[in-house]
Amino acid sequence: MGISEHAAYIKGAFDFSDIDKTSNEGRIISELLTLVADMADKINALEADNKELHEYVEELDHDLGEVEEEVYFYDEDEDYEDYDDLNDGEDYEGEDGEFYEIECPSCGDIVCFDESIEVEDLVCPACGEKIGDIEVCDGDCQNCDEDCE
Repeated sequence: MGISEHAAYIKGAFDFSDIDKTSNEGRIISELLTLVADMADKINALEADNKELHEYVEELDHDLGEVEEEVYFYDEDEDYEDYDDLNDGEDYEGEDGEFYEIECPSCGDIVCFDESIEVEDLVCPACGEKIGDIEVCDGDCQNCDEDCE
């Protein structure tokens, strides 16, 4: 039995009881039962709204999960140990091409980019500052202090 049905049952029991409905006590009980019925209706409406909001939040959570997978390239099956081995300025040859990782001189955030982005156009996604002139080592260095292989 739900809360509205329970309130209606008590109201019906009062209506068919021997209590004098014209007495002060009878009027008070009648008003209290009306109040209980109104509260039961409000509670039912709140429960329905809560259920609808819960379903909406679940849907948003699911959609956000999909966005996170797209943005962060998250794949539970993929092995990310190769990414952990990257150092500042080194490159990584992945399935989709060559990737570079550098530290933004303005904010210190690590910026990853691939060969499709022109180095002159590189902008830090964290602070929005243009990274500036950087040299990308192609492994054929003559004046480079790095150990390129």
